[in-house]
Amino acid sequence: MANKDAPFGFKLVGRLGSSVQNNGTTEYEIASGATGSIFSGDPVRMTAAGSILVCDAAGEQPILGIFRGCKFVDTDGQVVFKAHYPSGQTSTSTITALVEDDPNNLYEVQCTGSLALAAVGANVDLAYTAGSTVTGQSKAEVDSGATSAAENFRIVGFSKDPDNDERGSANVNVVVKINEHFYSTTTGV
Repeated sequence: MANKDAPFGFKLVGRLGSSVQNNGTTEYEIASGATGSIFSGDPVRMTAAGSILVCDAAGEQPILGIFRGCKFVDTDGQVVFKAHYPSGQTSTSTITALVEDDPNNLYEVQCTGSLALAAVGANVDLAYTAGSTVTGQSKAEVDSGATSAAENFRIVGFSKDPDNDERGSANVNVVVKINEHFYSTTTGV
């Protein structure tokens, strides 16, 4: 049976080792009026200005973590909670983003193509497509065609999802760890 082609971004499924996963997030700031929508499940990066932006191109690193939503005060003075940050959103207060930023987190994500068992331990890069403004959900995937030492994510294993675990077939889901994580490098912004 073929895998379903239904990208969903990066879904937290655990962490390396046997420690407890608490699904914790850290608050970061998005600059008012920042360009580039960010969807729940999108990887994000730290800017030199101390705010975050979406990683929407292969090779953007280091990755800070995975975006899970935001809150801000809109132009009508209402506090808004959203699963995604709309590009260019302005606010009279801080735009607060929630990010899963633990360097040891493991994520399930769909591949753009097929991968075999030999891909476990290899690195793959981001394949970005903007998510849904209706649901706020990411459509980010990993590029199954590019594996090298300098890619964003390390493949740890394959999904246990019976609808998307067929190795060697297009759109297989894999479990990855952020390979080039902001908190695992010695260089700051």
